[in-house]
Amino acid sequence: MRVMVLVKATKDSEAGTLPSTEGLEVMGKYNEALFSAGVLLAGEGLQPSSKGKRVSFDGLHRTVVDGPFPETGELVAGFWLWEVKDMAEAVEWVKRCPNPMPGPSEIEIRPVFEAADFGDAMTPELREQEDRMRQTDSGR
Repeated sequence: MRVMVLVKATKDSEAGTLPSTEGLEVMGKYNEALFSAGVLLAGEGLQPSSKGKRVSFDGLHRTVVDGPFPETGELVAGFWLWEVKDMAEAVEWVKRCPNPMPGPSEIEIRPVFEAADFGDAMTPELREQEDRMRQTDSGR
């Protein structure tokens, strides 16, 4: 099972406050443990929303809005993509995580959709297309 682990933004992360050397070292050791266990597929920190954009969709119409975005608690400051056996394993890994922020913080874990989750809507042709893209992506 793949899960997306989302590190929620805080006022500090939105202000662009960078972690200390010690914080980077502790998180580096944690990421190394995830990698060594075969759990870590990808992971990165994200720049503050002031450097981002949002695109809103309404039918064929698109609206682009420049950051920053006001609802800090709803923003993502970083992410991991993990391969775990189940949600319980993901929770155990998150419990071992060093606090990703200088103060209180929150991490959200969400399952990633797999082709089988779409049932009959995922035709053999669409499944083949998905497989091709994954093979190409893993070769990068």
